[in-house]
Parts: sequence; structure tokens; C-alpha cells
Amino acid sequence: MEGSVERVAAARWLPSFVALSVLWGSSFALIKIGVDAGVSPLWVALWRCLLGTIALLVVCAVQRVRLPRDRVTWGHAAVVAALLNAAPFALFAYGEQHVDSVLAGIINATTPLLTLVFVLMMVAEERLSGPRLAGLALGFLGVLVVLGIWNGIAGGTVVGGVACLLATTCYGAGFAYTRRFFSHRPGGVTALSTVQIACATVQLAVVTAAVQEVPTWPGWYAAVALLVLGVLGTGIAYILNLNVIRHAGPTIASTVTYVIPLWSTAFGALLLGEPISWNTFAGAVLVIAGILVTRMKPRVPATAGT
Repeated sequence: MEGSVERVAAARWLPSFVALSVLWGSSFALIKIGVDAGVSPLWVALWRCLLGTIALLVVCAVQRVRLPRDRVTWGHAAVVAALLNAAPFALFAYGEQHVDSVLAGIINATTPLLTLVFVLMMVAEERLSGPRLAGLALGFLGVLVVLGIWNGIAGGTVVGGVACLLATTCYGAGFAYTRRFFSHRPGGVTALSTVQIACATVQLAVVTAAVQEVPTWPGWYAAVALLVLGVLGTGIAYILNLNVIRHAGPTIASTVTYVIPLWSTAFGALLLGEPISWNTFAGAVLVIAGILVTRMKPRVPATAGT
């Protein structure tokens, strides 16, 4: 009886979990297709957010969800949008001008580690334990292995890798900021997500208009890639993530980070023919191991007389 209940519960969130991992795992290959077609990093990020905003507005209209109107919510949304969308989306696109999508996807897996760093700085009740420190060290050792740091610090690979790492640093700061200032704001997750992506669209539109020329047609292949990246990977993905959180909880939802590198590697190898070296696998294992270690609970010493 208990097993059947668990299967029914899993049926409510597992399809969304799998779809979410595929969408977010494929995003790195889709970004690569765009930049290889000559779309600038800022335009990749802008199209992604614009199309994601349109998709989320459609969902809000269908569900009759009203967007929040208070200035405080919009102000926090603007900060979250800059940290979680505008800056990292552009940085990943820039990074993938120099590195392949497989490497970018694996560096993205450091997001929980960098989130922990900022949470420790911003949330008073969080403490740095032995397992957390060991996990952080192990994870960042994995980044060095993925980059093949022994080959030197010069060259496009390191430049692109650093750009991707800066993007995940933005994610870390953004998730910590969201936890402290934004996630508890009035309004449903769909409404808050729509406000967030809309703010990112405006931010990117202002910067792109100031420094970039009007883009040329990149071809149907790249156009479709950007459409999927925006509508599905940036818009609908938020709805899928919400469904997993509601039915399985945030802990299970966060484990999608472990699956994304598998999909990004598969899409990069199969769709783009990107090579996979030994240090790519080794570094990925170290990064994921580091995440797992940070989530270990420190042992509580036994009290005398117990």
C-alpha cells in the first residue's frame, strides 16, 4: 500500500523533473548553436529573456494570475533578474564563444557550491562546517580539473571557463539574495518568475541597444534554437520547477543539478560533435562529489552521561 502511494506521488513530479533536466541540460547546446551562428552574447541573452517573458505572460493569462504591483517586490525582482538572468545568461553565451557546451554545462554544476558561499555570507543562521568546507574545496578542485589548469592560464579555454564560472557566481549570489529578500514576497511563484524575467528583459534591452547593432538573421537552425531556449528553457522551465517543488519539495527539486551535466554532455556530443576528454569526466565527478559532501550533516559529539 505504501509503495503504491509513493508511486502515485512520484508520478506527479517525476515527469516534470525529467523534462526540466532535459530543458536546462540542452540550454548549453542551444546557446552554442546561437553564438556559432554569429549571434552576439547579449542578443542571445536578450532573445532568451524576451521569449521567456512572453511564454510566462501567456501562462499568467491562462491561469488568470495577477502580477504584483508594489515597488518593493519589483525592486527586489530587478536585483534578482540581474543576478540570475541578465548577467549569467550573457556570460554563459560569451563563455561559449571560447569553450564547448559540455564544459559550460559542467561548470554550471558548481552553482550549489557558490550559492552556499553567498548564503554563508548573507544568512546569519548558516554556519561553515567541516563537511561544507571540504565539499567547497573538492568542488572547486573539480573546476580546475575540468579546465585542465595544468595546461596553463592563457588561452581561450580558460577565458571562456572563467566567464562561465562568473556566471555561476552570479547564480550563487542571486539564489542567496532570493532566499533572503524575494522568495517570500506576496504573489505566486509564476507571477514572481514573470516579474523577474520581465525585469531581466528590460535590463538586457537597455544594455544591448546601447552597445550592439541590430542583429542579422542567423538562419533557421539558430532561430529555432533560440526559440526553444527562450520559450521552453527560460519560460516553461520555471513552471516545471514549481511543480517539482510543490509535489516533491525543494530538496528533491535541487537535485536536478546532478542530472544537468549528463544532458549537457549528451547534447554537446551528439548534436554538436564536441569531444569529451578524461578530465571532463573526472572534473564532473569531483564537482558533484563536492556538492554531496557539503550536504552532509556534521557529527554531533556524544554528551557525557548519555
